[in-house]
Amino acid sequence: MSKLHFTTKHANAASVQRNWYVVDGTNQTVGRICSKVAAVLRGKNKAYYTPHVDCGDFIIFINADKVKFTGNKLDEKEYQHVSGYPGGQKIEIAKDLQKRRPEMIVERAVKGMLPKNRLGRQMFKKLFVYVGTEHPHGAQKPAELKF
Repeated sequence: MSKLHFTTKHANAASVQRNWYVVDGTNQTVGRICSKVAAVLRGKNKAYYTPHVDCGDFIIFINADKVKFTGNKLDEKEYQHVSGYPGGQKIEIAKDLQKRRPEMIVERAVKGMLPKNRLGRQMFKKLFVYVGTEHPHGAQKPAELKF
């Protein structure tokens, strides 16, 4: 009886194929849509996913101002920032941040779901978040990604 040998294919920088996708945030819940975006940025939607290699695709997130929160999060969720100086802690409620910089809500949510190392920072650079439907990445011919 002969033994069959199967080898596991590991992705590397040369073998990864990256695609461009557009995700529309209109009437989507922040946490649910961002967790799916983070999985695509990591490359978990591909058959050759390798944890130590950046296998992910590019994501263009449009209509970041139209994402929604469930429950009382819009009034109660706090975003904290520390400048590094004494007394430099600043807290902003989600409602105020959504008026001032709505793209920051999506960026912070996705960044929190990526690995906290060099690889995670490299993956985060492939996310482009925009308010409204216009984006400057038309030359890449992005496909629409629906969840």
